Amino acid sequence: MASPVPSFLSATPPSCSDEYCPEDLEGKHSGASNATTASLVNQDQAADGVGVVSDQTSSLDNKLNETPFSLCGGRTLLAGFVCKNSTCNFSGRFSCSRTISSLAPIAQVGISSYSIFEELASNYLSGFVEDHLLSSLSLLIEGKGTGLDSRNFLSLIGVPSFDNNGFPGCLRHPNIAPILGLLKTSHCINLALPKTPYTLENILHYSPRALKSDWHIKFLIYQLLSALAHMHGLGVAHGNICPSNVMLTDLCWSWLTIIGKLPQSSSLLNKSKECSLTPISRIRCCIEGCSSGGLYADLKLSGSIDWYSAFNRWWRGDLSNFEYLLVLNRLAGRRWGDHTFHTVMPWVIDFSVKPDETNDAGWRDLSKSKWRLAKGDEQLDFTYSTSEVPHHVTDECLSELAVCSYKARRLPLSVLRMAVRSVYEPNEYPSSMLRLYQWTPDECIPEFYCDPQIFSSSHSGMTDLAIPSWVDTPEEFIRLHRNALESNRVSCQIHHWIDIIFGYKMSGEAAIAAKNVMLPASDPTMPRSTGRLQLFTRPHPARQGATRNTRNTTAESIMHQFQVNQEEVEKSLLLQTAHLKDLEEAAAFCEHARYLSPLYCYHLADLVEDECSTKEPLSESLEKNTSRMPDYSANYTFQSNISLHFLLENIEVNEDTSVGYQELLLWRQKSSRSKIFSEKIGMDIFSIGCILAELHLGRPLFDPTSLAVYLESGVLPRQMKKLPPYTESLVRACIRKDWRRRPSAKCLLESPYFPTTVRSSYLFLAPLQLLVKDGLRLRYAANFAKQGAFKAMGPFAAEMCAPHCLPLIPTPLSDTEAEWAYMLLKEFLKCLKPKAVKTLILPAIQKILQASCKQASGYLYLKVSLLQESFVREIWNRVGKQAYLETIHPLVILNLYVAPHKSSAAAASVLLIGSSEELGVPATVHQTILPLIHCFGKGLCSDGIDVLVRIGGLLGVNFVVRQILPFLRNAVHSCIDASYMTKPEPIQSWSYLALIDCLMTLDGLLAVLPTDMVVMELIEDGSCLHVMVLMQTNLDISVLQVAATTLIAICERIGPDLTALHVLPKLKALFDELAFSQESSLTSFSLEKSLKVAKPKLDEDHIGNRMDLV
Repeated sequence: MASPVPSFLSATPPSCSDEYCPEDLEGKHSGASNATTASLVNQDQAADGVGVVSDQTSSLDNKLNETPFSLCGGRTLLAGFVCKNSTCNFSGRFSCSRTISSLAPIAQVGISSYSIFEELASNYLSGFVEDHLLSSLSLLIEGKGTGLDSRNFLSLIGVPSFDNNGFPGCLRHPNIAPILGLLKTSHCINLALPKTPYTLENILHYSPRALKSDWHIKFLIYQLLSALAHMHGLGVAHGNICPSNVMLTDLCWSWLTIIGKLPQSSSLLNKSKECSLTPISRIRCCIEGCSSGGLYADLKLSGSIDWYSAFNRWWRGDLSNFEYLLVLNRLAGRRWGDHTFHTVMPWVIDFSVKPDETNDAGWRDLSKSKWRLAKGDEQLDFTYSTSEVPHHVTDECLSELAVCSYKARRLPLSVLRMAVRSVYEPNEYPSSMLRLYQWTPDECIPEFYCDPQIFSSSHSGMTDLAIPSWVDTPEEFIRLHRNALESNRVSCQIHHWIDIIFGYKMSGEAAIAAKNVMLPASDPTMPRSTGRLQLFTRPHPARQGATRNTRNTTAESIMHQFQVNQEEVEKSLLLQTAHLKDLEEAAAFCEHARYLSPLYCYHLADLVEDECSTKEPLSESLEKNTSRMPDYSANYTFQSNISLHFLLENIEVNEDTSVGYQELLLWRQKSSRSKIFSEKIGMDIFSIGCILAELHLGRPLFDPTSLAVYLESGVLPRQMKKLPPYTESLVRACIRKDWRRRPSAKCLLESPYFPTTVRSSYLFLAPLQLLVKDGLRLRYAANFAKQGAFKAMGPFAAEMCAPHCLPLIPTPLSDTEAEWAYMLLKEFLKCLKPKAVKTLILPAIQKILQASCKQASGYLYLKVSLLQESFVREIWNRVGKQAYLETIHPLVILNLYVAPHKSSAAAASVLLIGSSEELGVPATVHQTILPLIHCFGKGLCSDGIDVLVRIGGLLGVNFVVRQILPFLRNAVHSCIDASYMTKPEPIQSWSYLALIDCLMTLDGLLAVLPTDMVVMELIEDGSCLHVMVLMQTNLDISVLQVAATTLIAICERIGPDLTALHVLPKLKALFDELAFSQESSLTSFSLEKSLKVAKPKLDEDHIGNRMDLV
């Protein structure tokens, strides 16, 4: 699931448009009379914030139920959400309120306040948001009575099919990001939605191998198409599908966010004077008075970055170094305000002297990384040559520690304690810019070039960050520091720094030469949201001349540029030739790096430019376009006979999942006849084709140049040929120039490109993505699996579902939830292939068996269930005994010591005893007997000793004599030897406890051995173990008491005659010593305190010293 942290995305209020006429919020809020729309900016362009306080909030669902509204478009009578434009329609199918409630069915509506936000977060974390829906599905699977919610939800995800003729109203599609709240302020509408740890853009940039196979790519695209089928069925186009708008959970389940850009209506084709869209042109922080406003002003970027234009402006000197580096940071995914992946800038001076372009002193060498300058070449060479994985750089070029240290005077102490040091010590932070530069091996941050407040401390005890002596104020320092960054000296070298941080010196031989090889990620298949992204694979061109700063350019200097003497004409021509060469180099570089300006859609103005000039009234155009849509109200039906058997039929996987040419040909014919009802819906399909191609190619399919060529001449990019054949066929269908011939989302979902395992896995997993508690998810998964879902979908699809199901188990469980968990594990064990069982199921079982017995009672119940012999035999049958012995068997023994619980210990002992014969003597000795003896003194419970005794009895006298007794003799001798060594008290206590465990095991084996064997092995073996223990003067009294008691048991076992004959002579020396001993009473309490394991009841008479042994 997504990270359970709701976040606010701020919105500014542009006017209404022909693409979307929003409902005006007419709440009891000052300023609510003006038309306000929930127009949103991208997540990285907005800041978290809260608005004004109000106690009025309500569920949009409830308002829809309580208030009448129109289903045929036009004015909506929804209280608080009134569309004031009678001719406007959000969708050709439903009214504005109905469409919004379908896209945000769980959103609470009200006036923004911190208390409301806390309530939304609490509701989300509680897991009760959509619990009724999953409960209804579980009842359906269990064959019990259920409502319409479960059937309506199944129709959303394609059961029995993706039918656009009837969509239910207020259920969230599992692949559309959940909007938790619509909260209004005086200037904007805040939308609260859960954060996810990744976006598809993160995966493509930093961990492309997280999508492990072609199947995973198809599964992701299937999810996006399912969400689009829902939106298009509502008559709404997304309009901005791109990787940054695809949110991904930990397990790469996708949520298509609909807030990056307003949804576009598919039915409004004319431009109305009443509704003219004003796009958001400002990038700003929604917090008034934000100190970072200057940075946003310097950014001067729209939501999409045109790198080509930015590079050309920078190269010509029309864009500053600072602004261009911000562009590169954005392209690399670095996020302003994210301390783990902060925007990076170069240090350009060392602050020892005032920067002077005519003097080399104080300038930083930009051809080397700051890490290299700080560590030195010798140290980096040593690191590279001696490391197991050769590398020079072990950390980011800008670590979280460095960022928080730089900004320490402005950050909360809680952040500093978490990122820098747990104990706050203000004197340990660098006190001046000079000291800061000398201390850090990391690069700089943009605040040191734009924000004078970063020097001012807000913490008591921490002084302001001292500026160099050659400036008087922070503002003056910022100005001079920024001028140094924009200087000719830096401008001529900055491309070297770009090569190291963003360019070709990040990989290959160039990285080795620059001593810039970074330690790679330990697991490249793990999804990541941060990382060093290499933007360029060729050397970055140098800047053409100095930055042209008009503020510092005088009329005299301008005139001087044009005063060229006649004798310098030839030299000027040579310079022009050099300039042409530089121009060619820059053009070639731009051509090679075109992929940095990806495009996933294009403007429709050229295709529909004639529509706005027609004389046809808006109402007639709307009616004409709406008539092209199906009559939804007449066909609003759903499958009423959905049952468990019906679900299993839909989830069943065909044995032959290969795609044949004939199938693909039939699908192509069908796709050409599928109906796309607007250009904007067709544009969504175009975007899907671009994303699918990029997932396979590793880079965008289209950039501005290649897209323009394609739209003009129909020539596709050459990299299309690198796509797998069937993928290429699907991509070609999605990006057809004629949008009318593109397949609909429903048609794509039904294409043979998607194997039945994708559909089957999707149908099983989609309900698990609802916002509910893990217990309900576990109930659904376990019951569906028990009813035959895994068997129907086959081993491969079940394997794909396992990573989504298994994390539900290791949580505090009730007894009922433990039963569901056991049921789920058992079904996986039956259905998965052996390799999948080893990699997925056995680790899950290990985690459960390793858990502390202090967990919830259900966890103990689950442990005991897994320790049953029938379950273990199933593991043997699936993966073999060797895999069991390597992974599970040691954990079975673990449940006999380290504070074992009585129930799990009893189950473990029964399992070990019962499995010993089938495992055989060698495996039993090495995997059971020896590990248990190694547990002596470590808290081994009485059940553990009982295992040794009962296995001995089961395998016979010879096994005891040849296998167990030699180990016990060695253990006794080792413990006695350890008692003579000077060691810490815990180690001495361990040796005493281990000796007691040995003696108790010998005592238990008396019942197994015949009398003659007892005499031969325990008494006449040359060193009677019990007498030898009693003769030791340095052992704890408790050990002697156990030795004496067990020796008496031996005597009782062999009778008085054999005792007098064999035992008493060996005790003579002990009796002689004790008879003349003057030993005082001494009791050791340390061992008694540490002796926590249960032992057989000893004599009631307390033994105070060795004299009492007589």
